[in-house]
Amino acid sequence: MKFPLFASFLVFTAWLTYEISKHSRIDAEKDRSFWEKERRANNTRRQPLDDLLYIKIPFECLSMQLLPDDEQAAEYKETLRTLGESKIVNFTGITNTDLKLKYGAPNIDLLSKYDQNYTILARTLNQWASYLHKNGYIKEAREVLEYAVSTGTDVSGSYKLLCEIYKEENTPEKIKQLYPTAESLNSAMKNAIVRILQESES
Repeated sequence: MKFPLFASFLVFTAWLTYEISKHSRIDAEKDRSFWEKERRANNTRRQPLDDLLYIKIPFECLSMQLLPDDEQAAEYKETLRTLGESKIVNFTGITNTDLKLKYGAPNIDLLSKYDQNYTILARTLNQWASYLHKNGYIKEAREVLEYAVSTGTDVSGSYKLLCEIYKEENTPEKIKQLYPTAESLNSAMKNAIVRILQESES
């Protein structure tokens, strides 16, 4: 009885050694590929930025006139106004390496700033919409959120609140209209957002 057990142990050990070796080779190849790609990216010269999709903030759709004496509202509005004077691009899901390969390493700081501006925009739109909703401005909150979705936001709270508003306004069928945007997101939040939409419909 001992020999079959020992033989099984040897087979298992051999298999485990093979699997560890295989995954080590795969990881090593991934590392080599990454650093080679990074090397090429860092050597890419400055390229034109003509094809960037700059985001313009439509202040007329964001109910900036509401809650004029509210300090918290004033903070959101000021952030949006400041962003309105900046260049904004949504690079969600695109690595710095890929940006350098396409637009050149010398542009990476500028592109990172544009992307940071978008991150702040997406967060602020969600906060402003939530605050409007909290203060009873349902339609206005919806308009802000619909704009946020149109920019490709991956802030899950924006989708969740927008679904709630559609239900409050007795238009739950509009939730289906959010699927194309959610399913096209180049973001780690994509699946979570799709689940939010599915749960909102149930």
